[in-house]
Amino acid sequence: MPPPSSSSELAAESIPRTTSRHLGEREIPYLIYDADGPALMLLHATGFLPWLWHPLARELSPPYRVIAPYFCDHREASPDNGGLSWLLLAQDLAAFHDSLDLERPFLVGHSMGATIMTIATSRYGLNARGMILMEPIFLPQDFYRLQITIEEHPLASKSIKRQNYWNSKAEAGTYVRSRSLFKNWDEEMLGLYIQYGMKPGAAGGLQLACSPQQEAALFMGGMQYDPWPDLDKVTCPVLILEGEMSENRHLIDLPKATSLFPKGTHKIIPGAGHLVPMEKPLEVVCIIKTFFDSLSD
Repeated sequence: MPPPSSSSELAAESIPRTTSRHLGEREIPYLIYDADGPALMLLHATGFLPWLWHPLARELSPPYRVIAPYFCDHREASPDNGGLSWLLLAQDLAAFHDSLDLERPFLVGHSMGATIMTIATSRYGLNARGMILMEPIFLPQDFYRLQITIEEHPLASKSIKRQNYWNSKAEAGTYVRSRSLFKNWDEEMLGLYIQYGMKPGAAGGLQLACSPQQEAALFMGGMQYDPWPDLDKVTCPVLILEGEMSENRHLIDLPKATSLFPKGTHKIIPGAGHLVPMEKPLEVVCIIKTFFDSLSD
């Protein structure tokens, strides 16, 4: 997770600090936007990165002290043996939170990040003041009893085959803009993904910062723990955001999940798919400010 390569890439006043936290033998990198207000932690989706929060974080800090950890490769895992359990990642998130001595932070998570935050709050005592969960992955409960291979997993089977080499940043940009996954992204988000979602390859060129194997391991790990029994244990206010056009709507019942949170609210984001913060960053900023401002002591 490299810092900006030049001061012209980001406005000087909005550049976060890039640092890391050691938890035993593991090191978790993170971005921090220093401010005097309450802590707000942001956790990304599978295979993505903290820099994609930047267009939101710079609007939120100040007043919020924004912290965005990187959960990709602080633990090595193979997708062939069940991957990296999200229960274990939730434990890591709670330990990361504790190491920073945060007092009742606000939490915002997307996809995998939203699910990990939910489990960390319910199982490992991450004492949140409020949570916004964007497109959390709460699969039908029967799915968590399945034993499937990488080839049988609809997302892991695709991620492990991702292209992972480009000769230049320009070539990578052309590739990204040609893919349907990115077609509705905000233009600044695309630039951040190309800049920070790739790293120099060992033999030159560029490769993905989160390797296809590690991303597949994360997808496989999402099948290892059923979060549904945990939802009613989350006592803070929870707002669930669901993309109107999300391909997950036919599979994941987010209104039902919302009903299980003691203080749950559900909101549809018109015109958005699963990648809500990348497609509607300014709208999401307004939602975060409104919801968390209403919870401020």
